Amino acid sequence: MSEEKKFGHNSKKDFLKNPVQHINITSFDARKIIASMEKMSFVSRETANAAKIYNQMLKDKDCTIFLTLAGSTSAAGCMHIYRDMVKYNMVDAIVATGASIIDMDFFEALGFKHYQGSQYQNDNELRDNYIDRIYDTFIDEEELQMCDKTIGKIADKLEPKSYTSREFIEEVGKYLISNAKKKGSLIETAYKNEVPIFCPAFTDSSAGFGLVMHQERNPKSHVTIDSIREFRELTEVKIKSKSSGLFMIGGGVPKNFIQDTVICAELLGKNVDMHKYAIQITVADSRDGACSSSTLKEASSWGKVDSAKEQMVFAEATSVLPLIVSDAYHTGAWKNRDRKKFSKIF
Repeated sequence: MSEEKKFGHNSKKDFLKNPVQHINITSFDARKIIASMEKMSFVSRETANAAKIYNQMLKDKDCTIFLTLAGSTSAAGCMHIYRDMVKYNMVDAIVATGASIIDMDFFEALGFKHYQGSQYQNDNELRDNYIDRIYDTFIDEEELQMCDKTIGKIADKLEPKSYTSREFIEEVGKYLISNAKKKGSLIETAYKNEVPIFCPAFTDSSAGFGLVMHQERNPKSHVTIDSIREFRELTEVKIKSKSSGLFMIGGGVPKNFIQDTVICAELLGKNVDMHKYAIQITVADSRDGACSSSTLKEASSWGKVDSAKEQMVFAEATSVLPLIVSDAYHTGAWKNRDRKKFSKIF
């Protein structure tokens, strides 16, 4: 679709005119709000307790903090929160969906944007204009396909062999150092600070499309993703951690993947503790037995999470995440942490 199409009363430009503005948690101090919420009930008190546990993680110098990302909060305005958590040494490793890292963060690093839209917009009209919708957020499908193709071109220049998603994302970070149109992406910041990013379902994203195109061009000698070695790598991070804490946005594969490192280490004959701290922000209903919505107390029955310092926050993440992280940033415990630089161990 090289020329702009127009259907009904709206053109593509009409839909894509209000870019999502990512919130800056350093620009406001949420400590008074969190302190007030602590004296309330329901989700407010859950949020305040989550903030308390996160600050405990940051004060515990032995604690490795794992951030897990599932869902579309990066597209919805939280992208810079995750970047700043890395920048200010508030997280040591990341486990995410491929979409969070490639379709959203890498996508914007290439100079593209997400746009405010409406969940009530006619989706047939959006499709006619080649626009994708995430609830009330719009994405230019042509730009997203350019993101897919760029991943394929990065793969074309790599030595043909198996990579973990962590290794491949590091190569993407190297690419962005010289080629990013928007500086300071999560991928680039993590690369500079030696914070590893793991995407256990990497092909379920723009990365998958790009790597399929790469393999189509190079059928006999190409890049492929080794998810088993990746599991071993992430488990190695857990083994080398004296204690650990989880900060989980949504559920999905990232949540289960990081929790399973405790079991994997045990099966490898290593003596590791359960994750000492855990926070999960989710709106999922726990009654269907799914992993995404399973409570952290349930995880303790599997030997994955210690139930002493855990908090489920049943809220849509964009509404409470900025408060929790702003509170932690301004409390300042991160200033006394040493960077663990886990990328070095590989």
